[in-house]
Amino acid sequence: MGDVVIPFAVKPLGVRGRIVRLGAVLDDILSRHDYPESVSALVAESVALTAMLGTALKFNGKFIVQTKTSGPVQMIVADFVSPGGVRGCAKYSKPRIDELKKPDQKQLLGEGILGMTVDQGANMERYQGIVPLGNSTLADAAHTYFQQSEQIPTRLRVAAGPLLARGEKQTHWRAGAILVQHLPSEGGSSPLPEMQGDAPEGSEHQVDEDDNWVKARLLLDTIEDHELLDPTLTAEEILYRLYHEDGVTVYPAIPITRHCTCSREAVSTMLQNFSEADRVDMVKDDKIEVVCEFCSTPYQFKLADFA
Repeated sequence: MGDVVIPFAVKPLGVRGRIVRLGAVLDDILSRHDYPESVSALVAESVALTAMLGTALKFNGKFIVQTKTSGPVQMIVADFVSPGGVRGCAKYSKPRIDELKKPDQKQLLGEGILGMTVDQGANMERYQGIVPLGNSTLADAAHTYFQQSEQIPTRLRVAAGPLLARGEKQTHWRAGAILVQHLPSEGGSSPLPEMQGDAPEGSEHQVDEDDNWVKARLLLDTIEDHELLDPTLTAEEILYRLYHEDGVTVYPAIPITRHCTCSREAVSTMLQNFSEADRVDMVKDDKIEVVCEFCSTPYQFKLADFA
């Protein structure tokens, strides 16, 4: 019932997947900022998406989701660090958001890109996939990423929002996400519909989608946002509702916690890389203050610290 990612499989349909449920972790992340509710929802969805994809790493590393757009929310960054640490933040224009009556994701994001980066650690090559983010949601862009980068039939849903419990005055944030992927049987062809490119123009033959995959994704499409967010509904109950007819296998849950890589030592090292003149320009009220964009922790230094 806590902050977890649970892998699962629907073996008769050749489907594997993961389901994410986040609560207290989001409260911890979002309470450190004074975001408008619409921005908090975007950050919460990004963190859920990052946790879902990051837990699929087969090695200890980092998975980063980042947007860069022309909309009122110019940038969102969320990252996952093995085995289960997440964080997220956003850069936005409050006046531009206030101009919108009921902003949706497409209005908030606008035109831009969504990047997904796999960082395997020091001395290892990074892998990055970039997809356009124009007039689409985060989930839409993630679908495009899987279609173009991994070429694996993928379906996902993601939702986030504040909930007010009975007898409480303070809202709590929740996010949920679920993903299914279909893999061909060993030696089989891809279940994606495809065109035979070697055929003469106008006579291409389209291969139909695999029936098992069609069933799996249509069942996933029946899930409602409130089910993904309901704290009284367990991940196992959601999976049973969706795939009990074919049987679903649930694997051990991966606990998710908030993490941040900032520290006084790391910030001090960063400041040492600036010239003395640059550090003098940073002084305000006889001190240099640096605030972490992710966790809002302030770090204060004096010029004498770098003498």
